[in-house]
Amino acid sequence: MTPHPPWLAWARELQAISQTGLTFTSNDYDRGRYRRLAEIAAEIVEKHAGLPVEPTLENFLVQPGYATPKVDVRGALVVDGKVLLVQERTDGRWALPGGWADVGDLPSETIVREVWEETGFQVVVSKLIGVYDGNRSGTPLSFYHAYKLVFLCEITGGAARPNEETLDVAFFDFDNLPPLSIERTNPLHLAEVRAHAGDPGRLAAFD
Repeated sequence: MTPHPPWLAWARELQAISQTGLTFTSNDYDRGRYRRLAEIAAEIVEKHAGLPVEPTLENFLVQPGYATPKVDVRGALVVDGKVLLVQERTDGRWALPGGWADVGDLPSETIVREVWEETGFQVVVSKLIGVYDGNRSGTPLSFYHAYKLVFLCEITGGAARPNEETLDVAFFDFDNLPPLSIERTNPLHLAEVRAHAGDPGRLAAFD
């Protein structure tokens, strides 16, 4: 597991403190101090990532409420020893179908909808494969902290077809995978998918 650089951890923490403080403070003096923390976080990002301060700060300041990790859900469909992946339009690489969880939906509802929209398959969720820290495991740098939930699913109907978010849909042998969209799905996730597909009693993995 490759740790992210200290500057990113510092900037994340400062932004989270700022966001939470701005949410709950009613004091103008404290509001100014919490905003200054967001400015420092944006300046750290500019220094180390080369991103301009103003749009970064604007993005930080529009984040609502108490700062918590975002949630990414992914669906694993394994048929005859092969795993279903979708080719992402954004980078041309492949990942388990899924995306950000929607407010108000059950995690299982979200993944059923995401799989249908991205692949054309109707599924039911059979078990939780794992809960992962979405910002570690060698993934590219991402400012906002996220958790990734991977579910094993069973196909009940439909047929493979891409949509506006995906270029292609295909099954791949675990030993012959295409280039992965690492931020979305990495070899660690797929190794656990393979293990669960071969062992229905396997317990969910977690970081």
